[in-house]
Amino acid sequence: MAIARAERLVNLVLCLLSTRQYLTAERIRAIVPGYHEAPTDEAFFRMFERDKSELRDLGVPLETGRQSNVEGAEDGYRIARRDYELGDIDLEPDEAAAVALAARLWDSPQLTGAVHGALIKLRAAGVDVDQDAPAAVEPKVRANEPAFPPLLQAVQAGQVVTFGYRKPPPGGQKERTVEPWGVVAWRGKWYLVGWDRDRDDTRCFRLSRVVGQVRTVGKPGVVKVPEGTDLMSLIARTEADPHHTAPAKIWVAKGRALGVRRHAKIIEERDGGDIVEIDLKFPDSAAKWLAGFGPDVVVLEPEVLAKSVRDRLQGALEGAR
Repeated sequence: MAIARAERLVNLVLCLLSTRQYLTAERIRAIVPGYHEAPTDEAFFRMFERDKSELRDLGVPLETGRQSNVEGAEDGYRIARRDYELGDIDLEPDEAAAVALAARLWDSPQLTGAVHGALIKLRAAGVDVDQDAPAAVEPKVRANEPAFPPLLQAVQAGQVVTFGYRKPPPGGQKERTVEPWGVVAWRGKWYLVGWDRDRDDTRCFRLSRVVGQVRTVGKPGVVKVPEGTDLMSLIARTEADPHHTAPAKIWVAKGRALGVRRHAKIIEERDGGDIVEIDLKFPDSAAKWLAGFGPDVVVLEPEVLAKSVRDRLQGALEGAR
């Protein structure tokens, strides 16, 4: 699987970064997770050669050398931290929290290893990302649909897929053959975007409506995403909401909740903050979003939205207790 190989490459990079000595291929085989799956020595060396080539193609500065103080030493490998590391990474506390929150979103078993490796690299660079710290609001986008892993793998492999798809009543269920371009989260739901061969047109498919097993068709590498394709725009047009926007009045603490301020208009100053007005099109998702700002935001109007935000914060508090 492509994901398993990606995890192995991350493990290899972390291993070679953590040593000042040159590690031989056999030593790497013994300590890097993933290489033990090779059934023979020949299979391992082919796998290792491919991985070295891919790392170099990605720009990873892989060094080859021998231990100077060991007679008859074999060639070994390492990655010089000074050549590999980025410059200083300086994240504000809210940015570091956003990284940790994003990591919680990817809770499918297929992606857990990749997420863990990414957090290790951030922490190694001195970034304080506390994934285990309690959050006021938990992310609600989960990769739990059975169709998620095979569709994501098909996108990565560039391979055509076929699956049963259930349309909203009275649409019924039909078989679809799709050239997958991407799997995208939008407004709390996962979608597949691609070229529908049956309709001969671009289509978006909600993963929760995929029925049965996702099957691949033909060889990998066949599907090519058209240049300039904006997956999010395609989904937004397909899933457009007909409802009109409704204004809301919100108190925002001074110098805080910049994400709210960016979309709002200040009406007046009050109680050490600003009263702002903002147009909201999706009240339910807006309640989740506003609750994420905690005490820096208080919804004044409409009361339905204010109550929804209070209920979410109360639920988060009770969960933390």
